[in-house]
Amino acid sequence: MPDNKKPQSDTAKTEHKANQADLEISKPSKSGTACLAGKLLVAMPNMDDESFKNATIFMCAHDEKGAMGLIVNDKMPNIDFEQLLLKLKIEHGDHKSIKIPVLRGGPLDSSRGFVLHSKDFNRKDTINVDERFSVTGTMDALKAIADGSGPNEAIFMLGYSSWDAGQLEEELRDNSWIIVDADKDIIFNTTPDKVWRKAMSKIGVNPDMISNVTGNA
Repeated sequence: MPDNKKPQSDTAKTEHKANQADLEISKPSKSGTACLAGKLLVAMPNMDDESFKNATIFMCAHDEKGAMGLIVNDKMPNIDFEQLLLKLKIEHGDHKSIKIPVLRGGPLDSSRGFVLHSKDFNRKDTINVDERFSVTGTMDALKAIADGSGPNEAIFMLGYSSWDAGQLEEELRDNSWIIVDADKDIIFNTTPDKVWRKAMSKIGVNPDMISNVTGNA
């Protein structure tokens, strides 16, 4: 499973600091696996790691050194984006861009914030994942969303998921994940509780059927 040996889960401290993402945009993996940056990793129904049960992960980076992604369907309880802005003392207007959920991006470093967004927003620290999606991990992105000058489409995550070199490739060989093409409708226009099934259905997979097969194997 993705590396979760050092989850820094002190969410109360900086729900809080939106630091720059330490991403290196990906090159093809030397293991032979195609670069998965810009793809979705969708957990198989028999995933035995509770941290990634029914997870759908947007892949931000992937090369021979490892991989990094953000869970896009795990809504954090008891906090929304407007409350987060208040905690950070960021003033905001009353517009739809602040009506976004706060998601758990993964078990690592929950004090680090990431905005996954459309390509119409760019700062010097913005990472361009592909021709459709970018990631910004600085406070500037939160301030821009708050004042209405941010990207047209965005979601916000605290924490991230990562894999050591070769770890993701091994999990793919073990059929822990299904690879699905990411699209804006799934990521930006689908409520978190429906993302996993919608991603599965995109490639014609019925998760109930998979559960029945694996359960009877």
